[in-house]
Parts: sequence; C-alpha cells; structure tokens
Amino acid sequence: EHQSLLIRTDFSDDDAWRAVAVAAMAPIPQGDGSEFAAYLTCIDNSENDGMTVEGLLEIIGEPPPYYAFLVDAETVTNPEMPIVAVYTGPDYSERPRGRAFRVIPSEMWSVENNLSIANMDFESFADSADHDGIFRGFS
Repeated sequence: EHQSLLIRTDFSDDDAWRAVAVAAMAPIPQGDGSEFAAYLTCIDNSENDGMTVEGLLEIIGEPPPYYAFLVDAETVTNPEMPIVAVYTGPDYSERPRGRAFRVIPSEMWSVENNLSIANMDFESFADSADHDGIFRGFS
C-alpha cells in the first residue's frame, strides 16, 4: 500500500503538529454515508526543521514520489492548518517541478487519494486553489 509523505518542517509546537497530522488523516464523511481518508506516512525528524520546497526536491531526488506534503510554520500557526502540497515529479513546462499549493486538512483525502492513483493531475488541484493559494475543495 502506497503511503504519501507528510513531512514536519516546523518544530515550534508539538501539539500543533499532532493536531495537523490527526486532522489530515481523519476520515471525512461523504454524502452517501461512506468515508474517505488520506493515507499518510508522518515524517517527524528534526533534521527537516526549516526545510523548504527546494530542500525537499534536493532530498527526494528522482521520483518517485511524485508529490509530498509539508507541515511548515504557516501550517501550525494558521487556524485553517493549510498543508503544503508539492509536486516532486519530472520537470515539465506545463507542470514545473516544485509547484506547490496549500490544502486544508479536511480536503487532504481528495488530494492524496486522487494523486496516489494518478486519477487527477497535480495542477487540477493547484489551479483550483483559492486566490490565497489554499485548496478548500472544488466549488
């Protein structure tokens, strides 16, 4: 079973990190009575403190993975807990490596599930982010 990476890059608040991780993996009820959840492997390693998107790309090297999620200072201080989604696959003009957007925890299942099976492209979500760069679901 493939698990997507949720990487902690801010070590200022352990409780906030745990709250983000729990919220990101929480099953979200759907209208039909089913539930969906993001399948995440949490990477909690202080060597990643302060890691940027550029730093992530250096560490990952050649794909896979084709995307990863970062929990940074903005994630743990913003009440919406917007997690950074980063495209780590091959560099294309229409899909540049390192492209990123933020996603609220309650929409992590949608992003993670669809990217993990290549059902939707990274840019489908990135292009649907709100004006502030945060994806809050398809309107």
